[in-house]
Amino acid sequence: MAASFAGRGPAPVVLVERTADGGRKILISGGGRCNILPSTLAPERFVTDSPAHLMRAMLRAWPLAAQRAFFEGEIGLPLTIETDTGKLFPASNRARDVRDGLLALARRHGVTVQFGTVVTGLAPNGDGWRLETSAGPLRAGRVVMATGGLSVPATGSDGTGLALTAALGHRVHQTYPGLTPLTTAALRTPHPTPHSASGSRQPSLLAGLSLPVRLRVRWAGRTTEAHGGFLFTHRGYSGPAVLDVSHVCVRSLMTGADEAADAAAADGPDTRARLLVSWSDRTAQQWERDLLSGDLGVATVLGRVLPERLALALMHAASIPRDRRTSALRRVERTALVARLTSDELPWSGHEGYKKAEVTGGGVALDEVDPRTLESRHHRGLFLCGEMLDAFGPIGGHNFAWAWSTGRAAGLGAARRD
Repeated sequence: MAASFAGRGPAPVVLVERTADGGRKILISGGGRCNILPSTLAPERFVTDSPAHLMRAMLRAWPLAAQRAFFEGEIGLPLTIETDTGKLFPASNRARDVRDGLLALARRHGVTVQFGTVVTGLAPNGDGWRLETSAGPLRAGRVVMATGGLSVPATGSDGTGLALTAALGHRVHQTYPGLTPLTTAALRTPHPTPHSASGSRQPSLLAGLSLPVRLRVRWAGRTTEAHGGFLFTHRGYSGPAVLDVSHVCVRSLMTGADEAADAAAADGPDTRARLLVSWSDRTAQQWERDLLSGDLGVATVLGRVLPERLALALMHAASIPRDRRTSALRRVERTALVARLTSDELPWSGHEGYKKAEVTGGGVALDEVDPRTLESRHHRGLFLCGEMLDAFGPIGGHNFAWAWSTGRAAGLGAARRD
């Protein structure tokens, strides 16, 4: 995107790409379909340690309607809305069409693409820049860094760009995996029992189950919520709702000593974030009503809403026999079961890290660049964009919207006439 818009200026543009074909994160996104944009932008759900107004300005610099018009008009890629999620995909359902379309557009604007080339050094050189690469040195009047973060390193993002910009004097906020699955050493039941909390490693009986849930993560006196799909995996939990709150869990493990003391004061002796789940959109009152009416099997009542394996696991965690009927359900059993149905605490021990993280949290502080052109405030002629900047959004195309908007801004900034 940056190269395409830079190519509209008077100077020749070379796109240096370390992989053999480029755009590999596009190719793996959306299960190979590429959720290219959200239908509605949600700046309030973006995460940054930089001034939020800078993030909002950069994100909104290219409105969603204009982005859609660009893809459908300039690239010739019709988009379609997935009605149940509100996500925009290429009508072809082929992520490769997105990558190939962007590459073709860049070439139409005269961009020379140099694949299989790694940048190993970057330094000011007179009025321009000198780049050391695996294919030999390059000289440029201006440089756009669009090197990504650390997530999914197999696609080519290994943090090189962050290291180069830090060496040039830019302030880089601590990076961490974002939108990553969580792991647990105890998945025998969805609620920590005295045995499972002690570190049981019995294999999960719930792996493969998925359902919509409401998640709350409590840490350092704050609560973060997410709604959406939840998936039990063999190693822990995934799905949109889990990914959208995972950064809180990740950061709770990274907390320094002083912050840990504050977190402990707010949440108790364990500074790790607490992960609470409501297994449906039903309230405690609604579950109480259902469990107080008639003479039905408790498992039958729960099975109307939840997968059978989960229903039985919740009953087991509440010490309720699987053949218990509602008419025989004691008050203490009903109270324990409703608590697990609406506010169950999930055991978790870690996360899948950058290997499976969809984005990188942290990065170059947003006040280190001009919010309109994304030119470095430290070095004239250097522009920074995309995932290497300190901001990321929820799943559902928001991070592509950030990439497209900041890539365009950086490309236009680099191409402008002084």
